[in-house]
Amino acid sequence: MQPVDAERRLQAWLAEATGRDDVTLGPLLTGGNSNVTRLIETREGRLVLRHPPVNVISDKAAAGIEREYRVISALAGRAPVPKAVAWCSDTDVIGQPFAVTEWVEGVALTEHLPAGWPDTDETVNQLGLAMVEGIGHVHAVDWQDVLPADFARPEGFVQRQVERWLKVRAADRVRDLPLLEEIGAWLLANQPAAGRASVIHCDFHLDNCLVAPDRPELRVILDWEMATLGDPLIDLGLCLFFWQRDPAAELGFPFVQGLTNRPGALPARALAEHWSAVTGFGHEHIDYYIVFAAWRLAAIVEGAWVLHARGKEDSAYSRGLERDVPALLKEAAAILEKGKVR
Repeated sequence: MQPVDAERRLQAWLAEATGRDDVTLGPLLTGGNSNVTRLIETREGRLVLRHPPVNVISDKAAAGIEREYRVISALAGRAPVPKAVAWCSDTDVIGQPFAVTEWVEGVALTEHLPAGWPDTDETVNQLGLAMVEGIGHVHAVDWQDVLPADFARPEGFVQRQVERWLKVRAADRVRDLPLLEEIGAWLLANQPAAGRASVIHCDFHLDNCLVAPDRPELRVILDWEMATLGDPLIDLGLCLFFWQRDPAAELGFPFVQGLTNRPGALPARALAEHWSAVTGFGHEHIDYYIVFAAWRLAAIVEGAWVLHARGKEDSAYSRGLERDVPALLKEAAAILEKGKVR
């Protein structure tokens, strides 16, 4: 399918499905590593298009976009998610299934606060509290009220993940990572009793949020293609792992939520307590889930380093994994040694 033909088909489909007039395709938007995000201009206002890369034929990628659309549709009005507008499963339109959501005016943050914002600990702390409060509203939703029983298996998620990634990394190995195996074994041997299952994002941190352009207020949580059901401490564990890290240490992915790496920020425990106040759930096992989050991230992204080492991928991201993966594992091991959350 020629790009011009695909754009015409898409414009026609959008006009019919959304009832919008003067539909034009805008530029690609940043954010979201695995899927394409594109602005749509209409007379009635902006929309956002999400789909897998058009040159990638992958049932998994298409399923992720559909999963994202199902989840944000289910959480509408209950949690800070983009408003679902339309879903297209017809691959004759652009070659891939795609989703359309409403545009949300906001900014994504990584290493720096926006220009003009007070560069203070209080600003960062407000962002942290808003972040965990937002995901807390997601976790507080009873998934059985909004999703079908066959959406995902809520029980045993952590064990399945640890066993899966240990097996994958053992079968597809290009370097020695003893901490991957050691921490994986520890995670299997020390699993806490599971709490109530919730919808979980599975890649939750500040960078996957949009905040108001002029103040530390959460607008929406983005990138739901990995969403599933499991212990909500999985999400809390990842964003707290990235919270208030030592900027002088060797960090894996130092840019992720990097603006929170300041000594005057609230302790992670305070954010966990705020999350508990929002959800009504305890967080006594948060240390375990912080370690799990760091370990799981390292185990997953090692796959991109494997591709790089075999000459199948070459990018700044994949090259950086030479140090990022071992650094993530060392951070997880250091948390285990301390025996407590930062």
